[in-house]
Amino acid sequence: MITTIEGTRIDGTLRGTRLTVLLLAGIALAGCETVATRGPAQQVAVLERQDSAVAGTNIASLTEVIRNNPTDATAYNTRGAAYARAGDFRDALADFTRAIELDPSNPAAYTNRALALRQTGRDDDALADFTRALAANPNYAPARIGRANLLRARGDTAGALTDLNEALRVNPESAEAHHARGLVYQRLGQHREAVLDFDAAIDRNPYVAAPYQGRGQSLIALGDNAKAIEDLNASLNVQSQNADAWAWRGVALERSGQLDEARESYRRALSIDQSNTIAREGAGRVRA
Repeated sequence: MITTIEGTRIDGTLRGTRLTVLLLAGIALAGCETVATRGPAQQVAVLERQDSAVAGTNIASLTEVIRNNPTDATAYNTRGAAYARAGDFRDALADFTRAIELDPSNPAAYTNRALALRQTGRDDDALADFTRALAANPNYAPARIGRANLLRARGDTAGALTDLNEALRVNPESAEAHHARGLVYQRLGQHREAVLDFDAAIDRNPYVAAPYQGRGQSLIALGDNAKAIEDLNASLNVQSQNADAWAWRGVALERSGQLDEARESYRRALSIDQSNTIAREGAGRVRA
């Protein structure tokens, strides 16, 4: 589910391993496209925040690495990821920019900066950085997935599918790419194709909430409410504070005739997000 960033800190040094720290793309997408004509506003992404004490320690250690290696692009890229995980996007963007200045052909730094730019609402700049990452390395799948998610959000489903098909050509086992393509098919109303991609994402990484939610929503659209309830329960077992999952669980329960359970599911959704349209409309329908 994770966009990976090259470089990690081990006792104050950098090694060439992959650091899974910046959860801004792919399966980390928060919430799936709704299958109704109206619904809650699509969220861009979710960032897994780090405990402030741990984040501070990591940033301090990485700052020491940079002090000793001021021209190390990987060090700046990795510290940028640490800043982003702590919610400090200004410093994250500064570090990603410095990494790019030191290594203009580094697709990871362009991709990470693009993901951080999306978090700050600068989608035009993000799109440019995803494209720069792919110019540096056309086979860099995280940039393909990140750009596809942005294109889908803008309604360019054809462009998104092109990027995701290419990402899956490069890495057929990518859970992130399968999930992202499922979201595109879902947006196009092609729910059977969406279910197949969500199946593939879950097969490759069964411990992530979003594909279960996505598959549950498409199953509702296909009329298979019993399986949809199972998927939405699975999603909530992983991420219990997801208002959209509670709301769509309410829809599936309501359509199955389980009105008391649906009422409670809508209530749970609204306790998390009072503005959730699916839950508000559902609660109105099943009000005792």
